[in-house]
Amino acid sequence: MISRPCLSALGALPLSLALAAPVIAAEAPPTWNAAVLTRAEAWYASPEARRIADNVLRHQSIEGGWPKNTPLGDPPRPDADPGLANTFDNQATTLPLAFLARVATATGDPAYVVAVQRGLDYVLAAQYPNGGWPQYYPLRGGYHDHVTFNDDAMIRVMRLLRHVASGRPPYAFIDDTRRSRAETAVRQGVDLILKTQVRQNGRLTAWCAQYDAQTLAPAWARRFEPPSLSGSESVGVVRFLMEIDHPSPQVTAAIEGALDWFRVSAIHDTRLEDYIDPEGRPDKRLAAAPGAAPLWARFYDLATNQPIYMGRDSVPHGDLAAIERERRLGYAYIGEWPAALLRSTRPTGTPVP
Repeated sequence: MISRPCLSALGALPLSLALAAPVIAAEAPPTWNAAVLTRAEAWYASPEARRIADNVLRHQSIEGGWPKNTPLGDPPRPDADPGLANTFDNQATTLPLAFLARVATATGDPAYVVAVQRGLDYVLAAQYPNGGWPQYYPLRGGYHDHVTFNDDAMIRVMRLLRHVASGRPPYAFIDDTRRSRAETAVRQGVDLILKTQVRQNGRLTAWCAQYDAQTLAPAWARRFEPPSLSGSESVGVVRFLMEIDHPSPQVTAAIEGALDWFRVSAIHDTRLEDYIDPEGRPDKRLAAAPGAAPLWARFYDLATNQPIYMGRDSVPHGDLAAIERERRLGYAYIGEWPAALLRSTRPTGTPVP
């Protein structure tokens, strides 16, 4: 069986433990986001929870998935965009499954049980033979078919399946066959993670945001998302690996290689700041700031390991100021993503007690 998570202190609270998380005040209906997983256990049997769950059921597709960027707690709109359906992007499918599992556990209502079973069957069917998951399933072409770590899509899927395989609440009602399939899927996903970790001069580094589903070569997504090492998505991958109890030597080496890469790839003495340009418009820039906390680029060149800043013209630059203002404001090219991870681990990659 898959071993229990052991590093929830690194963030990404295991879904099966979320029932023990701090309770959100119940004076207002929850907005549809991850907060719907942090209510008190008894709330999931309430009329309010059931009302939300009934609407979530209405959004489930024929295939068993859910759309992204959609208020699933509200009834479906007649003009809903069918292009958003059946995806793992932006917490689609994984979040509604986790919520419905809580309502199914609290109420025992067969409608919710069946919806979770259908959703899990969809998730398992979407996995490629190589162990990866696409952004959309059924496949629709283009970058949507790539093995997708971007925005933690694949990692959210694997974390959900790991909790299903554990057999613990709120997934205790899942049958043994689906648990076994979930366990196998996670094992295959871990193998894929180990295969896709990029080496530079023989040293393990980090991961790309997406890979070609057939060749596993680093791949393009949108025009400003080039094949590159990710200073953001790699954090979610490492956290997932560090949650494995009794990791194999290969998993340990992957963690340690990635942590070393984070340390050497940090951008020091620099800060990202908001400012008003000469035309009176808001903008962002990188400024010298001796002693500032380290930053990391979203994209690093696969060969040189230098930060890449790329706008909609797909031309790589070494300076954030070289791309268009619209992208500087509309996309996270630089951030502190690995900082908490590095503070929570020893140099060898083991968690700080």
